[in-house]
Order: sequence, then C-alpha cells, then structure tokens
Amino acid sequence: MVNIAVLVLAGGQSSRMKSPKQLVKIGNNFLLETVLNKAKTINKNHVYCVLGANASLIRREISSANVNFIYNKNYKNGLSSSIASGVTFIKSKNENYSSVLVLLADQPAISKDYLFNLIALHTKNNSKIVASKYPNKKGVPAIFPKTYFHKLSMLKDDFGAKEIIKNNPEVISPLSTTNFMDIDTPKDLAKFKNSILN
Repeated sequence: MVNIAVLVLAGGQSSRMKSPKQLVKIGNNFLLETVLNKAKTINKNHVYCVLGANASLIRREISSANVNFIYNKNYKNGLSSSIASGVTFIKSKNENYSSVLVLLADQPAISKDYLFNLIALHTKNNSKIVASKYPNKKGVPAIFPKTYFHKLSMLKDDFGAKEIIKNNPEVISPLSTTNFMDIDTPKDLAKFKNSILN
C-alpha cells in the first residue's frame, strides 16, 4: 500500500445540530469514533484528526488509540482552515507520506470497501487526485498526492478543497459509490439511524 496519511476533519461548530455532532451516539459509539475506526482500518498508525469547536469536551469523551489529534485554533474560518492545519501538521511529521486521504467526521455511512477502492485507484494513478463523485460535483473523501500538500496547507475560507478539485482537469473518480450522507441536523441523524435499522 502507498504510504498514506488519513486526515479526519472534525473541527466544525455543529451549529445546525445544536450540540457537538461529533459526540452524538450511533449505536454504542460516538459519531466521530465511528469515522475514526474506519480511518484506522486504512492505515492504523497514521490517522490524524482535526478538532476545533468543543475540542476539550470531545477529547474528554473520545480516547481513541492510534489517533493524532490536532487543534485548529482558526476553526471559525471554516473547513479550509481545518484542512490547512491538518496538512501542515502532517508535513511536520517527517513520515514521508506519498499522499493524504481526507475524510469528513460527519459522513459515517461511507463504507470501508469504498475507501479501499479509492486507495486502489490512487495506487494505479499516484500523481492524480482521486475524488468522490457526487451528482453535481466531485469532493471528499478524496486522496491528494504529496505534490498538493503545499496548496492544501495554504487553503483559506470555507470552501474546503473544492477549488483544488474543481479546477483540476486530471481529477479521477472510482466507478463505485457509497452513501455520502452528511449528519448535520437532528433530522439527518434520525434518518441515518432509521436507515441502519431497516
């Protein structure tokens, strides 16, 4: 397998959930734990998680082994600041990573098989961004080669890596798909829980 870092973005303020969505329960686990556990199946000792809002509370509740937690003091500036702080930290580790897989903490339904499909496609095309294909766009989960680390570490505003993906004609996507549902509101959470029970 390529030497890949896994970056989980969990720094948001959960304004629509009205409580820290990283800590809502799905079965016996917190939402963030569910995603971190999947991340650890990718590369167990190389998982990084960016926290921001409610970081102290989340760290008290979640003690996930083999996860490097990063605090983004600029979390109010949005998703791009979390990517920038995470990739900057990863660059400082001197682990010689060839790429980074970016995941969102509020997408618990994405399957492990799908993530491994992303990695398999990246392994065959290791100079290209591999991004997930949505109905009207491409986005995360996505894998960025090391050549994009500098751009990622300089991101600003609340667009995430959208502009890097959108403006790159060589971005590729797997043929397979998965459940990309975001958990942003209590209604989303209820819908997701209902879907896994039926």
